[in-house]
Amino acid sequence: MDFMTILGAAVGSGVIFFILSTGNMTRFLLNPEAIILIFGGTLGSVLISYPWSVLRHAPGGLMMMLRPPRRPTPQLLIGAFVKLGESALRDGPQSLAASIPGAPHPFLADGLQMLIDGLDAEVMRERFERDILATRQRHLQICGIFRSAGTYAPIFGLLGTLIGVVQVLRNITDPTAMGSSMAVAMTASFYGIFSANFLFLPIATKLNFYSEEEMLNRELIAKGVVALFHGEAPWLISRKLEGYMSYYLRRDGAKKYRAGA
Repeated sequence: MDFMTILGAAVGSGVIFFILSTGNMTRFLLNPEAIILIFGGTLGSVLISYPWSVLRHAPGGLMMMLRPPRRPTPQLLIGAFVKLGESALRDGPQSLAASIPGAPHPFLADGLQMLIDGLDAEVMRERFERDILATRQRHLQICGIFRSAGTYAPIFGLLGTLIGVVQVLRNITDPTAMGSSMAVAMTASFYGIFSANFLFLPIATKLNFYSEEEMLNRELIAKGVVALFHGEAPWLISRKLEGYMSYYLRRDGAKKYRAGA
């Protein structure tokens, strides 16, 4: 269970509920017309934007918010490669077969199996790169679903506001009808802004964070397996992977800086 997700949801919901209850506005938010417009319209736009082959992974992304997959830390992976390097130098590369069932990451198990099968370093490197590229692309697509929903929801909120204003103008001589029309206008804006900034965009951000963690682990594994293939000393493997991890983090930071600029 992701404690930070639960804590953030509790804090955000609590603050909004407190403000609304203080102003006696909570009863006005249960507006089915606004809910259907915002969430139904956003769902329709997302269905138009993405094929089923991508959308079918969205429920898994939602579950990942509450139960994120257990991943080994980069430090644990580096320590595992040090032990694998010591075993390969002491007993030969074939001794690594015993380490496959207990590998801390499935990608590492696949890499060790390729190493034992005698694949060339370039072949392994190419397969690693294809796998990493495909995984990154899949993660970006899932993140894109929720990021797109966060873009569409406020627009449907604005649409609901326009519809409410039109209804107000049509019923300008009937104060009772004007009140219900304004309720639709205001609640639609609320649901659009709330869902975008409290649901869709935070989900996309956290999934992107998990994706970056996974990409770092996979690239470390790819570098480590190739180092094992070349029979490098365990201490050298450790230094190379630590240096690559620092380079990866610096590179990622530079990309985010350029994107922000």
